[in-house]
Amino acid sequence: MEQTASDSPPPSAAGRYGTEAVFTADFTSTRQWVAGRSWAYPNGGPVNPDDNKLDHLVADPAYCRSGTFRATRRPDGRWNTGLLTTEGSEEAFEVRTGDVLEARVRLPRETGAWPAIWTWRDGDQEIDVFEYHPDNPDLLELSNHVRGGSLYHRDPAIGPGAWIDLRVEFGGGSVVWWVNGGQVFADGQGVGRDWHAYLIVNLSVCAGRYHPPPDPGTSEMSYEVQRLVVLRPLARPEAVDEGDG
Repeated sequence: MEQTASDSPPPSAAGRYGTEAVFTADFTSTRQWVAGRSWAYPNGGPVNPDDNKLDHLVADPAYCRSGTFRATRRPDGRWNTGLLTTEGSEEAFEVRTGDVLEARVRLPRETGAWPAIWTWRDGDQEIDVFEYHPDNPDLLELSNHVRGGSLYHRDPAIGPGAWIDLRVEFGGGSVVWWVNGGQVFADGQGVGRDWHAYLIVNLSVCAGRYHPPPDPGTSEMSYEVQRLVVLRPLARPEAVDEGDG
């Protein structure tokens, strides 16, 4: 469902009290990020066929450490894919209730590409900052899997190869998404007062159940994350209702 101006929630705690940057992504940093494995995948990876993915995670820095997340076709039909997560890293950074994530990404062009920025912890706590599939060229998928609430957001500015600015506030009572500077969705569900989760940035490859697989002639695909930063409110008054934990 589309959010209208009259439906917009009041200003958030982050907006009223100001923020500070608590995490600025340096994809080259092995202190911030672990490459090529994630407990969001069975046994930490490298494959995840139950989610209809052709992924075979690799730790090769050429697939993720430059901020360009790549996938290349393997002889066995799977795809070597790039993934970074803060889970298990030395810093082990987690986003938490009230934080705001901002990112600038270049969407992939190739059919079968499945880029995403999302959160994960202990088999759950998933918020999809965005997902994208080039076969739906003008559509971003924005989802709260913690408490429910999602939107298929369509915009002519969204398309294969396009640069997109994203902003998501992980509110206790509502997760709020902005795309290219405009608010597009407030789910009215939120994440609860005590929510926290790790970050994942990756490029998956579709196996064909939900979206078409790569074209037979495609051997490589990529998308780029130019910037990713997490902002945290300077004050968290107890009077602010963030929902139940």
